[in-house]
Amino acid sequence: MKKLAIVAASLAVLSGSAFADTTINGAGATFPYPVYMKWAKEYQTTTGVKLNYQAIGSGGGIKQISAKTVDFGASDAPLSEDKLNNIGLAQFPAVMGSIVPVINVKGIKAGELTISGELLADIYMGKVKFWDDAEVKADNKSISLPHQAIVAVHRSDASGTSYNYTGYLAKVSKSWKDEVGQGKEVMWPKAATNLGGKGNAGVANLVKRTPGAIGYVEFAYAEQNKLTYTAMKNSDGKVVQPNLESFQAAASNADWKHAPGFAVDMNNQPGAKSWPMMAATFILMYKDQSNANTAKEVLKFFDWGYDHGQLATDLGYIPLPTSVVSMVKSEWARDIKANGKSVY
Repeated sequence: MKKLAIVAASLAVLSGSAFADTTINGAGATFPYPVYMKWAKEYQTTTGVKLNYQAIGSGGGIKQISAKTVDFGASDAPLSEDKLNNIGLAQFPAVMGSIVPVINVKGIKAGELTISGELLADIYMGKVKFWDDAEVKADNKSISLPHQAIVAVHRSDASGTSYNYTGYLAKVSKSWKDEVGQGKEVMWPKAATNLGGKGNAGVANLVKRTPGAIGYVEFAYAEQNKLTYTAMKNSDGKVVQPNLESFQAAASNADWKHAPGFAVDMNNQPGAKSWPMMAATFILMYKDQSNANTAKEVLKFFDWGYDHGQLATDLGYIPLPTSVVSMVKSEWARDIKANGKSVY
């Protein structure tokens, strides 16, 4: 496997199948790259169809599908109903995942440090500057914390992960909401000592090599890069670890039925076992397709992914509920057409 630290990673698995010339092309979010990579390898082994996916960030994915240079775009920041209609796009979720804080603090093991959303906001705003500051020690009395400067690592590119991360901070911190806000790109506070990395992989790499660093990545990147993740306080005030149980608990509360474009906000869901930072990742396709066969191959790929949820679970992602998959397939049949006929 090419090292995950390369953000603009190309995903293509060679095959001797008779169908080896069939390739579908996508670009966008780095958040789901590990699961798309795993799906692609298994799917090509089964069908001979290749996926070429450029993990360039959600902003890049939106630009490329808008310019019709790829068969599908991928974004963790869902587009509004108005924007979808203006461009002529259909939007549907592919899988759900979690965002986890990761740190590089000597002597601290994975899951040992507890952090709250309010503390995260204060760190990224430069209000908490050292690992042994009182605000950090308040929830970590049993841990020996060093007097070490905190380096806040963020995404340097237009990022759906940042969109969901800053959205969570805006929910739990009024100061963050008023002074920074939510976005794929934000003005990161100058009061904090910070670094920017491109893609989830870039953030993971910076945290790994920077003493005192804290960052935010999709859970699979923390696992694959052997980063030290933290526990978190959730909306019920309970301390939870990032694991399949806490991810599923948060995902179970999402209200997909009443969300235009399936744009569900999964952050800070209630429940004693819920992980606080969750997000769905989305696929963007034109409703009016010029090539029915290519569009059909894209939908067949994601249909296969839905049917092989265990591959996502193995990496710490959460498959969509069957009820949501049914809604997605109904949208495919209704909206994605070539020459006026449904391609699904």
